[in-house]
Amino acid sequence: MNASPNPFWQTYPGMVWSNPDATDSVHIRAALLRPRFGQLLDIALAFGLERLRQEWSALEVEDMREVKRARQPVERILRHIQEGFTRAASRD
Repeated sequence: MNASPNPFWQTYPGMVWSNPDATDSVHIRAALLRPRFGQLLDIALAFGLERLRQEWSALEVEDMREVKRARQPVERILRHIQEGFTRAASRD
């Protein structure tokens, strides 16, 4: 559990509106269940793409209706983010 809310989430105040003291994992999972490219990219930049993938894997195990609905867009978004990171790294 976080000692205090991460200031990063102030950018997305409505993500977990019912619990302002929610952990980073709760915020990330909420974002994954309502996938938006810009939001997931911001999270990947702040926490790392691997963290996004870990949280997505944890959600997939639960096999909820919301996960099934989000599966295609999340996997597409994560693939595009990975491709962008790979291209950016190859330019250095």
